[in-house]
Amino acid sequence: MKTNYLFPNRFKKVGWMLLIPSAILGIFVLFFDFEFTFLDGKIYTLYTGDFLGEEGGFFKSFNGNYTKTIVGLIFLSGAVLVAFSKEKYEDEFVSKIRLESLVWAIYINYLVLAICFLLFYDLDFLMVMILNMFTILIFFIVRFYYSLYQTKKQLGYEK
Repeated sequence: MKTNYLFPNRFKKVGWMLLIPSAILGIFVLFFDFEFTFLDGKIYTLYTGDFLGEEGGFFKSFNGNYTKTIVGLIFLSGAVLVAFSKEKYEDEFVSKIRLESLVWAIYINYLVLAICFLLFYDLDFLMVMILNMFTILIFFIVRFYYSLYQTKKQLGYEK
């Protein structure tokens, strides 16, 4: 089966090299307020809303830190490369597992989001929505590679 939408297999190694360190760093950034001080500077935005009493508007700038932005971009880049790079032997069965894993990840992601609608409010819900951007990829990667592992394990027993 021709899969033009997938990256070549060699991109997966680059993806893992980006994903693992950025995931670890992301945990420190989110839960321990870690920031690289050398990334302090002026942050330029296309639009900033009237939030917590600050003046909103278009093309604003403010002093801040780029750590969260850079870690998030590296994480997303790595996760996309890992999730959507071809396997060494990509066939219809692997494509079927990929599709099932993607559908499963979307179902689980929206189930978690529905539960979060009931349990989180205000700024806590904003944090949940920010984390929700990453969870579809995380759920997909975990499910896809677990399914591949299970399949290889079963095939190993059949030999």
